[in-house]
Amino acid sequence: MPSGLVALALGGFGIGLTEFLIAGLLPQVASSFAVSEAAAGWLISGYALSVAVGAIALTAATARLPRKAVLVGLVALFVLGNLLSAVAPSYPVMLLGRIVAALCHGSFFGIGSLVARSLVAPEKKSRAVAVMFAGLTLANVLGVPFGALVGERWGWRAAFWAVTAIGVLALAGIAALVPDGAGETRPPTATGHSDSAPADSLRAQFRAFRSWQVWLTLTATSLSYGGMFGAFSYIAYTFTEVGGFSPSDVAWLLMVYGVGLVVGNLVGGRAADHDRDRALVLALLGLAVTLAVFGLLAGSATASVILVFLMGLFGFASVPGMITRVTDFAHGAALAASANVSASNIGNALGAWLGGLAITAGLGYTAPLYVGAGIVLISVIVMAVAARQAKSPARQTDHCL
Repeated sequence: MPSGLVALALGGFGIGLTEFLIAGLLPQVASSFAVSEAAAGWLISGYALSVAVGAIALTAATARLPRKAVLVGLVALFVLGNLLSAVAPSYPVMLLGRIVAALCHGSFFGIGSLVARSLVAPEKKSRAVAVMFAGLTLANVLGVPFGALVGERWGWRAAFWAVTAIGVLALAGIAALVPDGAGETRPPTATGHSDSAPADSLRAQFRAFRSWQVWLTLTATSLSYGGMFGAFSYIAYTFTEVGGFSPSDVAWLLMVYGVGLVVGNLVGGRAADHDRDRALVLALLGLAVTLAVFGLLAGSATASVILVFLMGLFGFASVPGMITRVTDFAHGAALAASANVSASNIGNALGAWLGGLAITAGLGYTAPLYVGAGIVLISVIVMAVAARQAKSPARQTDHCL
């Protein structure tokens, strides 16, 4: 494993921590600043919205800069945001810190995925992306309990100081271990043609979005995330109101889900390097089936434990392949890789909204699972269409809008 990949994974871990740990700290933060729970909730939703905006805006603004330098700058922005949160004298400053930290999120994973794949042989590109995203999946497992534990012992500010320190380590690691010029050359396209000219102009970046394959992949990404997180957003209610678990059981059940994310990410990266489109279709189909079966068997405690693990596994198994697919058809355009992160966040919001509508309509706490299954099933169809078009002899070149 190239040492540069370890540095990228550490950066992903830090960024993931700052996204997830706030959930376990909200009561303390709300009390500290004397704000309502709803106002404190903006520290989560404001972060998510900033991720979607920053992914496109910062990637476009830095299109002509060396990608290693951009990554260093993004992690520096992340450090600044968490430092602001750690020392915030008021709620508005705290919210500003969260927004600043979030701006780097999408661009880091978009540009970082291009750098990661450039550090290994072409046949291992999806595995390299999976290694970088391993930091994010581990943060998903550890983020909430980490924030709650540190916050309980030393106060919520200590958690942000710890994340700031991780960011400083990641910054130093990327600066020292990622080779200069990494990710600057376009990877081979999905049709096998190589192109060594860097896609460094805004015009070239936006030209990537003329490809139908890019849009189909972004759509499949958004729908797959929407289905999974639409169900996940209300999974605590499913566990307690349907499965009969106590509220104290929810924390370890979420860790089971997180372990599934870690395993799915690594397995999905390896599978995508063998037959990417087939692996993606199977992963999405597995997620749709898992969510539907979960809805049927949510009343069984044993089945719930197994199915929430599979939900995480299939849910993240498609991530490495989706990213390498969109960047291949975008001819290495960093903007397309970052758009993939924005698409996932848009999907999260859509899925949570639809799941909430189903509960409000009186369909019960298993309804988000069925809604999620339906959304993911649409992503299976989209991915199958994309795969069929990509393999058709009459469609061996990118089809443009």
